[in-house]
Amino acid sequence: MRFLTDRKRAAGLGSAKTGTEHHWHMMVTSVALVGLIPLFVFTFGYILGAPYDDVIAYYQRPFPAIIGILTLLVGFLHFRGGVQTLIEDYVHGFARKALIIAMICLSYTAAAVGIFAIVRIAL
Repeated sequence: MRFLTDRKRAAGLGSAKTGTEHHWHMMVTSVALVGLIPLFVFTFGYILGAPYDDVIAYYQRPFPAIIGILTLLVGFLHFRGGVQTLIEDYVHGFARKALIIAMICLSYTAAAVGIFAIVRIAL
């Protein structure tokens, strides 16, 4: 039998040992998205509705391509963290593990496909 004081129970990082790190990553990606989303909206909105050749020429410039890649990457990292928290809170048993694995695979795959598409246009 262990006798722990309230302070000793609360001294760790929590029962999963990753709560603080996860919260920190979510805060960092949130702050990054606060700057990236308006930049993406203005760069993407500028070329929205233009002919195909103009869009290709526009995204061959470094600034719009970099903004697009960073927005996709940070956005899908933030999505992964948020959906993982949602699944951990509301799903139990084997389904929790399966959904977390599927969600991580989906978010990284979607980010990779989007980044590949922008890089292919840019080069």
